[in-house]
Amino acid sequence: MAQPRSKLTTLEAAAAMIKDGDRIALGGFAVYQNPMAFVRELIRQGRKDLTIVGTCNGYELDMLIGAGCVKRVETSYVGLERRGLARNFRRAVQEGTVEIVDYPEILSFDRFRASQENLPFWTCTYLGGTDILTYNKDIKPFTCPMTGNTIYAVPPADPRVGIIHAVAADEQGNVLVPPRHLVPQTLDILLARSCDTLIVTAEKIVSRDTIKRLSDLNEIPSYRTTVVVEAPYGAHPTPLLGQYRSDDAHMDAYVEASETPEGFAAYLDEYVRGPANHAAYLDRFGVSHMAALREVDAL
Repeated sequence: MAQPRSKLTTLEAAAAMIKDGDRIALGGFAVYQNPMAFVRELIRQGRKDLTIVGTCNGYELDMLIGAGCVKRVETSYVGLERRGLARNFRRAVQEGTVEIVDYPEILSFDRFRASQENLPFWTCTYLGGTDILTYNKDIKPFTCPMTGNTIYAVPPADPRVGIIHAVAADEQGNVLVPPRHLVPQTLDILLARSCDTLIVTAEKIVSRDTIKRLSDLNEIPSYRTTVVVEAPYGAHPTPLLGQYRSDDAHMDAYVEASETPEGFAAYLDEYVRGPANHAAYLDRFGVSHMAALREVDAL
């Protein structure tokens, strides 16, 4: 029997799959489990004019906007939770350099469900009287053939490429998800089912025997995955459930740096464009710093 084909690649090669002007979705939820190693590599490669479609976004989108990579955003929220507004995002909106298309949070999830089911639109009944309809012209009202009431057709998310960061995967792209699901993990599974091209970065690459032993945790099977990359601490500085906590000190430093364009440019030079790759980025923090963030392995 022929051996299954390996889908293992480098972070640089995976990021090169994204083209200028692409429509992509980044995994995680708000400031949790974002594919930050991938985001930093996109910036190093100078990607431009991206459309980001999401649910609730945080550091990953704010960083891409601050680096000049984004043209359009379709989501319900871009912020840093207890640290307040995402500064680069706010400046871009105020200056009109990024186009913003607003959706309610639940509808942002439902748009990925529409893509998962290959539907031309998702329906909802609860938008009347809100300003969403005033500013989002992509949502179309129509008359329900059953009740005669007004229903709204919401376009699917339809990202060309989805990128998630996972706890573990094998070389064939079988992805393990901890049994205790929170919103970031649930959304990553949904994202994986809603795009034609899926890039997975993983904390570690495990054997095929491990996948078989933990088959009940194989929520994303290999046929969904296009390529897989080993990227330890690939969500840093955001947390990864059951692996490591958020790096609060670095998140605070990010917020301070992003208060001004000049401060953020210096941040990019120090932590993104300065390090040649993800390994060099981790070297900026040191082994003891990263190890202090560790938790008990959820697998």
